[in-house]
Amino acid sequence: MFRQQPGVSERVGRAGRAVTAAVDRRTVAKSVVLAAGLLLTGTGTGGVARARTADDVTVRLPAPTGPHRIGTTTLHLVDHTRRDPWDPTTPVREVMVSVFYPARTVRGYPVARQMTKDAAKLFAVIDPAIHPGLPKAGVNWAATTTHAHTGAPAQSVRRPVLLYSPGGGDPRTLGTATVEELASRGYVVVTVDHPGDASEVDFPTGTPHREKVRPTVFRGDPRTDPGLFRTAIDTRIADTRFVLDKLEAMAAGHLPDAERRALPENLGSALDLRRVGMYGHSAGGTTAAEAMYEDRRIRAAVNLEGYLNHPPGKPGRAGKLFPVARHGVDRPLLLLGTDGFRDEDIDRSWSAMLAHPGGHTRRRQLDNATHWVFTDYAAMAPQLQAAGLMTADSRIKLVGAIDPAQSVPAVRDHVLSFFARHLPPSGAPLP
Repeated sequence: MFRQQPGVSERVGRAGRAVTAAVDRRTVAKSVVLAAGLLLTGTGTGGVARARTADDVTVRLPAPTGPHRIGTTTLHLVDHTRRDPWDPTTPVREVMVSVFYPARTVRGYPVARQMTKDAAKLFAVIDPAIHPGLPKAGVNWAATTTHAHTGAPAQSVRRPVLLYSPGGGDPRTLGTATVEELASRGYVVVTVDHPGDASEVDFPTGTPHREKVRPTVFRGDPRTDPGLFRTAIDTRIADTRFVLDKLEAMAAGHLPDAERRALPENLGSALDLRRVGMYGHSAGGTTAAEAMYEDRRIRAAVNLEGYLNHPPGKPGRAGKLFPVARHGVDRPLLLLGTDGFRDEDIDRSWSAMLAHPGGHTRRRQLDNATHWVFTDYAAMAPQLQAAGLMTADSRIKLVGAIDPAQSVPAVRDHVLSFFARHLPPSGAPLP
């Protein structure tokens, strides 16, 4: 989400402080006051948004269309070899991930919510600040359900594994519709939050170094600061490689969760880590492409409208290309964009990627759409507009005028068909 929306105040508003409670007990270094949107700003209401009422709208996610029912679980992973890059008082790097997978049965297992209640409280403050057209009230974000069942046993089949990295400043939960489609079609999908970067990350508990729900430190646009942008992408790539390491441990029978919570039945043995792909949106797309270049465990990747160059050091100069764009890759890469987000940096860096011989990279485009059509907003924004909570102009700025009956299947089909070609979902039964 590394494109700042206009007209958002740079004040850290009372609403964000109230929701995050004691966030201000610690001072975040000035060097990390950056952003993918000016987050944790005032809501424009002069205080905390009103309490939800029975009349608040619940937005719904589109159902997956594949033959498999879906299970899901959440893991808290701690990397003791890295300090947190955004808060110098935090001696370890923590990430939260969710795993979606084809389930053997879902009977008796509860349907998961898209967001936890604690995460939804902060989301309701942050995202209207990033996207001024989103409603500041009138939506019960915590009520949206997924189509996945918490803790359901996995099928006794080895499945290819796909990693998902969200846009800059976005939580992993905003990619649920495409994730569920992939899981329903036979993939294990691991969604990764990047704490400090993501708008909000809900951990199992708080620690002396952070609150239970960690808010973003982003304030401005990292594309205006090459050093900060580099830190964001480098951190995401390191998070990705760490998660892959933990998945390998999980497949070997270890419990990677920091709280030592048991995995759903068969899940570890269902991971076929010889067939790993990755996709991501915006900064997550940058991460997917560059992580594939740096880590050969990733066999194929999809970049959903992420830059492949660093921001320029000075106005009027071209930013340095990432190594993946300078040197190319010998594995499949899909560049999927929209007609509403094209700019000089996207076109230049993607053209450099396409110029490499071998035909490993392809570019496709969705028309009548813009940047956040690759997220759950593709389905949510039209519902908010229909409920009178969002104007047509704001909806178009966010996802484009394209109908969700077209955009949701189109995004799903592009991602699914790419991975089905290069990492087919068929798997062998477990011994």
